[in-house]
Amino acid sequence: MQPPSTTSQLLALVLLVLPGLTYQFLRERWRGPVATEAQLGERMLRAITASVVLNGVYAVIAGPALVRAWRKAERSGLSALAAESPRAVGMWALVLFLGVPAAAAAAVSYRERRRARSVYRPVPTAWDYAVGMSADSGPRFVRARLKDGTWVGGWFGTRSYASSHPQEADLYLQASYRMAADGSFVSRVEHTGGIYLRMADVDVVEMVKVPEHRSGGGRDDSSG
Repeated sequence: MQPPSTTSQLLALVLLVLPGLTYQFLRERWRGPVATEAQLGERMLRAITASVVLNGVYAVIAGPALVRAWRKAERSGLSALAAESPRAVGMWALVLFLGVPAAAAAAVSYRERRRARSVYRPVPTAWDYAVGMSADSGPRFVRARLKDGTWVGGWFGTRSYASSHPQEADLYLQASYRMAADGSFVSRVEHTGGIYLRMADVDVVEMVKVPEHRSGGGRDDSSG
C-alpha cells in the first residue's frame, strides 16, 4: 500500500478515515468494549463503515459546497486554501471530522444505554475498582490466601500502594500482621516495613473495613 503522494490523495484519505475513527473512539469510550470488536481489524472496519455513512450524509446535505471546496483545493493546494480562508477551513474541519461524528456517537450510545440491561463503568478491572475506585475505598486491613494455603495480611493505608491496569496486579501493604491458620489477624509485626504481594501468587484477597471507633477516626495507621 503506497502512502498518499498528493494533497488531494491525503485529503481523500483523511475524509475517508478520520470521521469514522472519531466516531468509533467515542463509541468505545462511552459504551465500553464489546466482544465483537475485540480485534483491531474489526474495529477499523467499523470505523471505515461509519466514515462511509457519515460521508454519504455530508454529500446529501452539503454536496455542492464540498465539491467546490475540493476542486479549489486541487487547483490551488490545501495550504493556499487554508491561508485564504483559515476560519472557514477550521470550522469545516471541526464540524466534519469531530462535531458530527461525536454527535452521532453520543446519540447512538445514549440510545443503547437506555435499552441496555447492564451499566458500563470506565474502570478497567475489578482489581482497580477494589483497591482504589470503589465508593467505600480507604484505609483497611487486607488478608490474602496464597496458593500454598498460607494466609498473609497487613494494613492498607495512605503509604500503601496498589498497581493499576495495564500493569500486573500487585500490592504493597505498609504494615505486616501475623495471621492465624484460619486467616484471622493476630498481631502487628514489630518494626514492620510492610509486605509485598504478587496477585499471581494469591488465590483469595479480602478487604476488611475497620469500624470508625477502632480505626481512630480515620487514622492512617492501625495497631490492631
